[in-house]
Amino acid sequence: MELSEATARLRDDLRAAAALGDEKTIAIADALAGAVETSAQLMLLSALSTFAGEVSDALGDRTVHVELHGTEAVVDVRHKEKEKSEADPAADDSGEHPTFEELTGDISRVTLRLVEQMKAKAEEAAAQSGVSLNSWVSQAVQGALRDQWGSMGGGMGGGKNGPTWR
Repeated sequence: MELSEATARLRDDLRAAAALGDEKTIAIADALAGAVETSAQLMLLSALSTFAGEVSDALGDRTVHVELHGTEAVVDVRHKEKEKSEADPAADDSGEHPTFEELTGDISRVTLRLVEQMKAKAEEAAAQSGVSLNSWVSQAVQGALRDQWGSMGGGMGGGKNGPTWR
């Protein structure tokens, strides 16, 4: 399921509503639309994860997991026996790092201080990628972790929109 399709509709609806206003209203709506898109994707992922948990409870012998690959939510159905052996460290001491769904939870806010020239370059790169600066920085952190964990057999991978948790 491509989350960006749903959030793009939300962004377009905000812009269409703002088109009824003046130029300042349109500019504010554009800024809000960019900011709300990432938040909406996270809320959709959270709702899908909750739904997957409910489906898992109903299935009994299988569990449903939702993983994020770029802006695409991917569903994975697993047998509980296999999952138990993977979760038991005595059964498998591979040293794997947590997957995206194991790291979900409250989102933390951080303050990042950059020299103005670096911030301008980051904003430019984010605009070229079609994402907000916040999303771009988040993807950069995920990419750095993916590279670090990837060399150790971790649980992250790259997507078509840049580095992402897997």
